[in-house]
Amino acid sequence: MEEKQFAGILNGAVPGEPVKKDENSRRGNWGNQIEFVLTSVGYAVGLGNVWRFPYLCYRNGGGAFMLPYFIMLVFCGIPLFFLELSFGQFASLGCLGVWKISPMFKGVGYGMMVVSTYIGIYYNVVICIAFYYFFMSMTNLLPWTYCNNPWNTADCTGVLGSGHHLNASLANGTSSLVTGVSEVVNRTKRTSPSEEYWKHYVLNISDDIGNFGEVRLPILGCLAVSWLVVFLCLIRGVKSSGKVVYFTATFPYVVLTILFIRGITLDGAINGIKYYLTPQWQKVLDAKVWGDAASQIFYSLGCAWGGLITMASYNKFHNNCFRDSIIISITNCATSVYAGFVIFSILGFMAFHLNVPVSEVADHGPGLAFVAYPEALTLLPISPLWSLLFFFMLILLGLGTQFCLLETLVTAIVDEVGTDWIIRNKTVVTLAVAIVGFLLGVPLTTQAGIYWLLLMDNYAASFSLVIISCIMCICIMYIYGHRNYFKDVEMMLGFPPPLFFKVCWRFISPLIISFILIFTVIQYKPITYNDYVYPGWSLAIGFAMALSSVICIPVYALYKISRSPGATFRERLKHACRSHPKWGPALQEHRTGRYAPMASEDTVEARPLHQKEELKDELKEEGKEKEKERKDEISLTIQGSNGSTNTNNNPNPSA
Repeated sequence: MEEKQFAGILNGAVPGEPVKKDENSRRGNWGNQIEFVLTSVGYAVGLGNVWRFPYLCYRNGGGAFMLPYFIMLVFCGIPLFFLELSFGQFASLGCLGVWKISPMFKGVGYGMMVVSTYIGIYYNVVICIAFYYFFMSMTNLLPWTYCNNPWNTADCTGVLGSGHHLNASLANGTSSLVTGVSEVVNRTKRTSPSEEYWKHYVLNISDDIGNFGEVRLPILGCLAVSWLVVFLCLIRGVKSSGKVVYFTATFPYVVLTILFIRGITLDGAINGIKYYLTPQWQKVLDAKVWGDAASQIFYSLGCAWGGLITMASYNKFHNNCFRDSIIISITNCATSVYAGFVIFSILGFMAFHLNVPVSEVADHGPGLAFVAYPEALTLLPISPLWSLLFFFMLILLGLGTQFCLLETLVTAIVDEVGTDWIIRNKTVVTLAVAIVGFLLGVPLTTQAGIYWLLLMDNYAASFSLVIISCIMCICIMYIYGHRNYFKDVEMMLGFPPPLFFKVCWRFISPLIISFILIFTVIQYKPITYNDYVYPGWSLAIGFAMALSSVICIPVYALYKISRSPGATFRERLKHACRSHPKWGPALQEHRTGRYAPMASEDTVEARPLHQKEELKDELKEEGKEKEKERKDEISLTIQGSNGSTNTNNNPNPSA
């Protein structure tokens, strides 16, 4: 009986059964294809949709980000998403094993692992903050509702009067209070209680990236909880009937819809939505906006992380991954846009209440999600309940992605090392990776942690994804050969890739990515966090993190060339680029055509017509090679009757 959902991915071995080092056993481990689609949506639809996309829209002028975002989705996102799914499904191998297609480019797989490591470190920190807000919501009154807390400043202005929850009779003085507040608002910028709760209580943010201050113990504890949950889920696997995935995939949309309905009914919401949809044309011409759009597409869809290849490797060979790629990518990006409507309606209300422009109303970075959403939750009836549901939703979204990130690393390590001990003790590897990830995440829980989190997000997991995907596309299309790959896809799906995807894979996607990278370098601007400008040494660290994943590609290529046989560099290079003999479908029943094992003339006649000619040609070539070998044999050794060894050119053989 096939285990459902992540059984193939999350379980290194089935308890009570001998460990089998057989990659073919991965084939078809999804309970049904709906589970693969929904789980892939859960992997792709994560915190990047409800946090990173609205944040990039907010930073890049709202509507000015939408145009390049959709262009990148159509010409890069969907085609490369389909490329990765078909790549992993065809070979049934992870992000390292698939490079049997061209061993010299295995460094691309290592680059994917490095990127997944960086993302896994800081992604879990964002999840742990969601855990923190979830725990703090277990109260009768949300702590970010009013401005009468020790961490609030004189600039704090709550949507609700600070005495509403204490004495209803204070409502008589509401009009005079609002009048006084509006006068002060006209003189200075106001802040919301949710923003001050985020800055002054949750983060207690320092004034510089080098000033780590103290570790925020509540955040550190939640980080430990987050890694523990990820580890426990990975060692036990998901063995439910498959109904759980229907809940985890649909529940976020229920919560977002409730917040959307509440958001659009607030005063000033229309201003936020206008800011969201109206393009600022001067920013559309900024290369950084296009670079952010490209990085968000790759970040949101999970391209170049290695997770898509890993998940697709568990599909059945003839699964229609083309259909899956269209459904998953469109659903993913539609979720981002929908979340944008929710958050910008709330931002419009906050701007109206605080009497400031929409562009100045909230914090940048993940604070946008942990300021605007919590602010909206205080306006709902029974707000603690909705707060619990909302942050539970964030936790589900985050963990769905984090599972695949960690399992991608663990699977790659286990497959690469491949010893019996490491296969039998995959749980130990998972625990070790989780512990290392936790320790590397500790600096992000300090008072300067938010600076480092944004540094990693902007450098370690930004253009590295774009470069890795571009090189992967070039390798498959031009080194392995586009005709070969199109035939592989046709053999797997029963139809060739559509013309649009062929053109995108060969020309459009690499060209768009190349132009964006060039103009981004030309128009490079250092990152900032609100009014804080990052020092030069921190930017150098950021570039080092970005290069650490990309540098794997040339380093491994040089290593592979140096270890390849050949008298000249050209021969070594040619041999390193050549596909491994084991490249192709994992199961023998699917290795037909040019992947078929050596056959005789009799077995050729039993094959379909389109395969006969290929196999006959192969047999002819094989016969010619054998004939040449027989002619070249000049010193064949034979055994004499007296036990002595002689050669066939010996003038006195002892027959």
